[in-house]
Formats: sequence, structure tokens, C-alpha cells
Amino acid sequence: MASRMRADDDGDLGENSEINVTPFIDVMLVLLIIFMIAAPLSTVDIPVELPVAVADAPERTADPVFITITEDLALSVGENKTTHERLYIDVGIATLQRRDTRIYIRSDKSVPYGEFIRVMNILRADGFLKVGLVGLDENVAQAPEGVQPEILP
Repeated sequence: MASRMRADDDGDLGENSEINVTPFIDVMLVLLIIFMIAAPLSTVDIPVELPVAVADAPERTADPVFITITEDLALSVGENKTTHERLYIDVGIATLQRRDTRIYIRSDKSVPYGEFIRVMNILRADGFLKVGLVGLDENVAQAPEGVQPEILP
């Protein structure tokens, strides 16, 4: 803080009503430098090439229940066509109302994610929580033309 001394003063300092912001600016600059140094250190990105995980397919039940979503968004339970409104009825018939039955969902890769989640929500709301997703094995997906791929759960 600054003070003014006059020649006629008897040594007493007068009050200064101005705010001295220099210490505040110094503190802010020190904090800015600390954050400029610390920020890049906290976001270090180490490039890592992760390996492909190839797990063995789980045991498939003798008579699995498949729900299929085709490219044109048509639904099927097993071989029977159904609708979103009848899906829980047809799944109940296919599983004999056993909620612990594992259900496999096959979906065309062009099906929007929202449609897939809609089917999952219908199953979850009806109490079917054991849902498996069906995909192609990496080696089978690259099979030569004319070879029938095996679908793995």
C-alpha cells in the first residue's frame, strides 16, 4: 500500500483509500504459471496398441431363443415374425414364461442403435435379463466367398 508523507506531517501516515492490486496480480500470475505447467502433465496420452481379445464362445443351450432384427427393422422370434407390441408375448411363448432363459439377439449391422435398444428395453421390462448378443467370429467373418459362416453367441 502506498502512503504519502508531507513535510508538515509529524511522522504519522495518512490513510490511503486506493486499493493496491499488485499483490493480487502477482498471486494470479503465479497460479497461472502453475496451472500452465500442471495441465499438460495431467493429460499425458501414451499411445498403446491394444491386442484383439478373442474369447471362446460360451456353451449354447440345446434350443436357443433368437430374436432377429432385419435390415428393414422387421422382428422375428425364432422363425415367427412379430411386432414390437407382440414381442413380449412371443418371447414368453418361446421361453415357456421362464425369465431365466437366455435370449440371443441377432441384428443386421445397418439397424439403428435406437431400434436395438428398444428391443432390449422391451425384454428388460418383461423380466428377461439374460440377453446375449450374436456376432460373427473374426476368422469366420473373413472366410472366402461361398463358405457358410457359423454364428457364435
